[in-house]
Amino acid sequence: MTNNSLRNSARILGAALRALLVLTVVCGVVYPLAVTGVAQALFHDKANGSEVTYRGAVVGSELIGQRYDLPLKQGQKTPDPDLRWFQPRPANGLGTNSVNTQYKLILSGATNRSGDNKELIARVRDAKAAVVRDNSTAGYRVDPSDVPAEAVTSSGSGLDPHVSPQYATLQAHRVAERNGLDVKRVEQLVEDHTEGRTLGFMGEPRVNVLALNIALRKLVGTG
Repeated sequence: MTNNSLRNSARILGAALRALLVLTVVCGVVYPLAVTGVAQALFHDKANGSEVTYRGAVVGSELIGQRYDLPLKQGQKTPDPDLRWFQPRPANGLGTNSVNTQYKLILSGATNRSGDNKELIARVRDAKAAVVRDNSTAGYRVDPSDVPAEAVTSSGSGLDPHVSPQYATLQAHRVAERNGLDVKRVEQLVEDHTEGRTLGFMGEPRVNVLALNIALRKLVGTG
């Protein structure tokens, strides 16, 4: 009776170990390699982070927004925007990395503040005033009512790489003036980099700020 019990236990244990081995190989080796192989073969760019290259160097990802700021001045906590370039959506209010300061991390998330939050209202008002001030030129005055919502609010992730064609066009006069370009050429650049709705009906028309600034760099000829 005892021997039969031991044999049954050994058989069950052996079957369990064989199942563990097979599942480990299939799920831990074969499946990941197959998925990785298919992704690399059919979706190489997307599988590698949708990297954007310029002159042989990776300058960012088309999926992650980035800032275009001047070097931080002494005593400043937040750098000023470099107004030669198109600016993305705001990404402030998400806090800073205080867990491991050895690394400069990109934080993602929303502020989670309600529409009647005083701090959020003040931030939006300040951002709107800055958009009007920064984008008004000698021959062009930005009407506050023309400032789109995404120009003064961060996205749900804080990393949105796109702005609306309206916000990109609003910046065209300032970008043209700062770079010594004709406004019409800059506006055409925005139009050329405006993406339509996904599948023709999902989302809204949008402009990838990184792609637009790369095209602007080529137009200006500054590297």
